[in-house]
Amino acid sequence: MKSIYKISGLLLLLVTVILSCTKDDLAFKDFLKDGEIVYPGRVANIVTKPGNLRTALWWNPSPDPSVSKYVVYWNNNADSVVVTASSHNPTDTIKVVIPNLSEYTYTFTIYSYDAQGHKSIPIEARNVRVFGPLYQSGLLNRPYNATTPYVVNSNGSVQLNFKTPDTINVNTVIRYTNTVGTSVDKTLLPADTAITLTDYKAGTDINYKSSYIPGKGSLDVFSVADFSTFPKIFTYVLCDRSLFSEVRLPGDAPTYESGTSISKLWDGSVGPQGYPNIFHSAGNSGMPHVITFDLGKVYTNLSRIEETGRDCCNNPDRFEVWGTADLTNATTTLSASNNGWPAEATSKGWTLLKDVTRSDDGKNAITAELDNAGKPIRYIRIRIKHVTTGDGNYSNMSEIRFWNKQ
Repeated sequence: MKSIYKISGLLLLLVTVILSCTKDDLAFKDFLKDGEIVYPGRVANIVTKPGNLRTALWWNPSPDPSVSKYVVYWNNNADSVVVTASSHNPTDTIKVVIPNLSEYTYTFTIYSYDAQGHKSIPIEARNVRVFGPLYQSGLLNRPYNATTPYVVNSNGSVQLNFKTPDTINVNTVIRYTNTVGTSVDKTLLPADTAITLTDYKAGTDINYKSSYIPGKGSLDVFSVADFSTFPKIFTYVLCDRSLFSEVRLPGDAPTYESGTSISKLWDGSVGPQGYPNIFHSAGNSGMPHVITFDLGKVYTNLSRIEETGRDCCNNPDRFEVWGTADLTNATTTLSASNNGWPAEATSKGWTLLKDVTRSDDGKNAITAELDNAGKPIRYIRIRIKHVTTGDGNYSNMSEIRFWNKQ
């Protein structure tokens, strides 16, 4: 009986094992009824490149040799582009440009596919911004240096000064008219804060327009829609001294002799001169005293004077420069030494252009900026208040030059 029970137990165990194996086998076959799941290798290291209504995606290809193509999806998989798998070297770069996009922020999903249509696990490039007209409309031209927008050099060239630009600035085009009347474009680079125009035509407009990229590696450059106008540039034009002539008004200081007349101030000599090639007032001139002359034409923006003293002595170190456009009723009656003379001169239509004080020996040329208060000027009066020697009558000068700003 014991043997019978043992045999029965073994048969029962065998039947149970067989039934269990059959059940698992059927379940496994049912799980694999559509075949084994295959995932081709996916791409790596996606880099995005911003552009104007387009973008570019760069990635390292999958090393899986079975991959035959890549598909890039966006707009919730409503749009896609197919890229052939031209390489399986993971150090290479696959590049694709996606055009005709809206100005928006996108998510791009990339799948690798093999020839049988199996696709990889997806990889995403999120928050990819596409730029366009809205971005461009917010761009501003690079700011100029408002404190010193330009410098007019002694050789006639003009230096334009700008502030340091944004890091995304790529250039600024400077458009101006040259001395022969031709429009010229020059480029100011981001690393530079100034550009010099050697052939600028005085009085003409200068316009400028900046360009930018929205980010590193941008496909496109965006320019500001319109040019801006640079602050009006004035250049100093030397007044034609061949037009100058002497004028003698009542109360003006006489000259020492005919050979030392006021006209010596524009005879073309350069540097401090010696007697008699100088202006030399007479011994009874008194101090202060005044001399008058005609520039020969009306200047609308007389802006600069240069005065050069004698090579030795009696050089003015304090003097006033006055100007008017018309001598009608311009005669003063008070002596130039009278404290009321400036007020009377003003009432007679004269404008104080500059009160000059020199701290040197008065010999070498000194330049001073004039303020014409917006008035036209033709006639000049120099009121000499003091000379370096302290003499009470004599004043000497070698040259005077004037510039008009235009």
